[in-house]
Amino acid sequence: MVTRLSSSDASFYHLENTSTPMYVGTLSILRKPRAGLSYETLLATVERRLPQIPRYRQKVREVTLGLARPVWIDDGDFDITYHIRRSALPSPGSDAQLHDLVARLGSRPLDKSRPLWEMYLVEGLAKNRIAIYVKSHQALVNGMTALEIGHVIADRNQKGPEFGEDIWIPAREPSDTQLLLGAVGEWIARPRAQMTAARSTVTEMVTNTSQLVEAARRMADVARTMARGTAPSSPLNTTVSRNRRFTVASHDLDDYRRLRARYDCDVNDVVLAVVAGTLRNWLMSRGEPVTSTSTVRAMAPMSVYPDGELDVAGPGQAISEVSPFLVDLPVGEPNAVVRLSQIAHATESVSTASSLVDARTIVTLSGFAPPTLHAMGIRVATSFSARVFNLLITNVPGAQKQMYVAGTKLLETYAVPPLLHNQTLAIGVTSYNGMLYFGINADRDAMSDVDVLPSLLRESLDELLESAR
Repeated sequence: MVTRLSSSDASFYHLENTSTPMYVGTLSILRKPRAGLSYETLLATVERRLPQIPRYRQKVREVTLGLARPVWIDDGDFDITYHIRRSALPSPGSDAQLHDLVARLGSRPLDKSRPLWEMYLVEGLAKNRIAIYVKSHQALVNGMTALEIGHVIADRNQKGPEFGEDIWIPAREPSDTQLLLGAVGEWIARPRAQMTAARSTVTEMVTNTSQLVEAARRMADVARTMARGTAPSSPLNTTVSRNRRFTVASHDLDDYRRLRARYDCDVNDVVLAVVAGTLRNWLMSRGEPVTSTSTVRAMAPMSVYPDGELDVAGPGQAISEVSPFLVDLPVGEPNAVVRLSQIAHATESVSTASSLVDARTIVTLSGFAPPTLHAMGIRVATSFSARVFNLLITNVPGAQKQMYVAGTKLLETYAVPPLLHNQTLAIGVTSYNGMLYFGINADRDAMSDVDVLPSLLRESLDELLESAR
């Protein structure tokens, strides 16, 4: 089946370059079962879920002379063993070695002649653990009709659901001439198609007032975001290389809930305040000038669930909208509680605040949406000029109970967000099973000291906790 890439999918496909590959990544740490998790078992698990994510068996074909957007077509030579690979650390492999492997794998380009994803089963990890690292091209995941693969391979119980036999017959691949004729046909038909679309839009606006109000609200949000102007000057913004450093941190979600209750704010606010304190100490450790008015502007896309849909976030459904949100992190403020208060005040003014997902709704969410939600947050961020903000922080909710992948306990899950143009740092935060997991991706040259961030995150959280006692 031939489907033309949407405008946003096509922009992601063409947006990347060698220094900013547009992949959304996930690192999952699992408890190694007694019999191990065989490569063949992982292959079989993914194969059974592929009907839920048909894009993962399709590749992109460009149209001659760029006369139209590229198209998705079935990969007639689809070979799952090409996409799912084995890797191993020298046993007993350390977390630092695993993070270095993820950084190197994330820097490698995907083969654009094949479906745009890879999965690695990493063995040899110390403490009886194994890891799965997945990277999917941002063009592949839109969160509505196309979910990230990590969303559908996680189960709520060890056995997992039953799936019927999948008989997939790829459609015949079109020739260059057929694609060219299709593009020409669209050009000829475009005026009529535009009129049809316009009539449909007008009818919907007239007959659905609530959607009109919602659209106006979103436009206002975007206008306010763009009106903020260029982000402050920061060492977080410089020319980046194609090489990465990756590290992680994990915190107890109950600590954030206590701070939320103590200061009458949201868990999102506490996360941003902890990051603000971290960046403050990082800047000072570098000898950077930090004044009382210094700020770092973050793009922190917020997950927004339509009313009544908190319990239906299952595979194949529209799980969420993600709203853009720019926040100036007060890194110049020396008092941790004042930093939190300033951030909480800023988030209160967001028009979507009543629908934001925070700790009060985390436990009600179904499915394992974090990989898809991170991808959607990245989509929102890349719709704005990177000059408007200094770094990207995605913060999404996950299941607050034990999950399984191929019958194996999922212990930890970390986002591996991409770096945007001239941005040396990106942070992905995931809540899962009573913990918050920070995935920290950075440019290898510009942030050679990224390994200090996990300890600085801990110090920043402890500072808030001490103030709350």
